[in-house]
Amino acid sequence: MLWTLAFDRVGVVMGDLYFVDPNLDQGDDGAERGVRLELRRFERDELKGSVYSAVPIRIDAPIWRVDMLETVDSTPGSLNRAHHHPRFHGWDPGMRVFVEELSADPISWIGKQFAEIEAVLAAAKVDDVSPSDVESLRAAGPAIVAELERQLGEVAAGRAGLRPDDAGDFVRQSWL
Repeated sequence: MLWTLAFDRVGVVMGDLYFVDPNLDQGDDGAERGVRLELRRFERDELKGSVYSAVPIRIDAPIWRVDMLETVDSTPGSLNRAHHHPRFHGWDPGMRVFVEELSADPISWIGKQFAEIEAVLAAAKVDDVSPSDVESLRAAGPAIVAELERQLGEVAAGRAGLRPDDAGDFVRQSWL
């Protein structure tokens, strides 16, 4: 599943995720499942038809990522692998940062990040987000939190974040 919320030039994308990389040193943790949330840039491309045509919309470069993940063998809802990536280097995320509050209470932690979105942008070293987009992100915090809660519930219930049947050794099942 992919959920998006876009404003003028930035927005949020969120979706379920199942991930396993046999080359990643995860010890005995193995595969991960959960929900990924990203703050992204959005672009409107040139119309491809008449003035009435649909507008091509591009979900573009990432700014910040939060992975609310848990090992597949753990108790659903444990979020024992939850972390965030405060910065990106181009399209690649920076280091994983584990925050105890994120695993313990992801809903409150995410709500706080959107309430203080300027700090998230400063940590990402992004200073070109318009004041109207900053305010829109802050105001959308409750809607983002509600969708996160819904998606985490789908993963915990075993209806999302699932391994595909035809998976090999490397799996990244997600829009994000």
